[in-house]
Amino acid sequence: MTLQEQMMQLARQAKSASRELAQLTTAEKNECLFAMAEALEKSTEALKVANAKDMEAGAKMGLSGAMLDRLKLDDKRIAGMAKGLREVAALADPVGRTLDTRVRPNGLKLQKISTPIGVVVIIYESRPNVTADAASLCFKSGNATILRGGKEAIHSNMLIAEVMVCAAKKQLPNFPQHAIQVVPTTDREAIPVLLSLTQYVDLCMPRGGESLIRAVTECSKVPVIKHYKGVCHIYVDAEADFKMAEDIVMNAKVQRPGVCNAAETLLVNKSIADKFLPAMAQNLFGKNVELRVDDTTRGLLASVKSPEGKLKSATDADYFTEYNDYILNVRVVDNVKSAIDHINHYGSAHSDSIITRNEKHAKRFLAEVDSAAVYWNASTRFTDGGEFGMGAEIGISTDKIGARGPMGLDELTSYKWLGIGTGQIRQ
Repeated sequence: MTLQEQMMQLARQAKSASRELAQLTTAEKNECLFAMAEALEKSTEALKVANAKDMEAGAKMGLSGAMLDRLKLDDKRIAGMAKGLREVAALADPVGRTLDTRVRPNGLKLQKISTPIGVVVIIYESRPNVTADAASLCFKSGNATILRGGKEAIHSNMLIAEVMVCAAKKQLPNFPQHAIQVVPTTDREAIPVLLSLTQYVDLCMPRGGESLIRAVTECSKVPVIKHYKGVCHIYVDAEADFKMAEDIVMNAKVQRPGVCNAAETLLVNKSIADKFLPAMAQNLFGKNVELRVDDTTRGLLASVKSPEGKLKSATDADYFTEYNDYILNVRVVDNVKSAIDHINHYGSAHSDSIITRNEKHAKRFLAEVDSAAVYWNASTRFTDGGEFGMGAEIGISTDKIGARGPMGLDELTSYKWLGIGTGQIRQ
């Protein structure tokens, strides 16, 4: 079978499965999700064995520490996948909701009803937990999904999908077995072939680094929902609580630096920079964070002992960079307007936060920063479907048409209009 034939078969099977999914009741979908969650837990040891093969291959490929962290499956992450499935089951079914009702002067009744999108292709790197998250959200919202993980996670992804499908079929004999499919080849040419099949595939959602997302967007003939990168900022205002600011900066940068909602730049108001930055830098150096700083910050840190190679001058290009690593840009700014201007110029419209007691400054920041998620006195790490109460997350969008920010069940639906008449004809 050629690659073209293989992708065509996957897409046709998915389209057929999407029609069958539309006939399942909410209760049936939830029963399947609970069965999938239990099966993942029972398969913990097998999943770790499969993942060990991927970890070994990833190390040989030269993946960074942050990328290997994304790839790893341990007891906690497998339990997290199962928990995510149960949370999705507990959420309201997004399909079949009446979004709008209107009656025209001629008596024609119109209803706007939420519907599944159809066939959704998810393309992602490293994180095998995305396989369970994406599949569960697509399934609950009535969409068939085709999953294309990175070659470094092929063993983990294939087994996760197999466990989920087998559990669902055992629970529900009429479960459409092609509702969840993993592209079985690591051939890169599979992606443009699959995304050319507009008669079968309705939507693509890439998750990963900027190069992957741009490559997918450029080759796709189907609509793509995406964010290119996460250049997230923390701005510490003149009226910030220093302890709160320190805690938030540390959380946003070092809790998990390899994710898109981790902070990449720290902006500090000039009126407090001399008091705030030395202690903040010492804390960051203690966590092995490299600082790339402007001239003002370098002067303020002259008395702070920095580990060798961990204090560098920032270039203009650095402020546009998503590091996904223990690296943080630091810049001193004049005021809240300067912070907003910096973020809107260098940022990626992902997630940005202001730390301040000043409500006026906060409200200006919230209103004028043009990002998908904007925070006041909170970490950027909350930009996540689970943290937003959506259950597992399908992805994050920085687009302005359609979904924006964390995407859960509601963002995986479309709608159609139903017209109910009594013989009306247009004059």
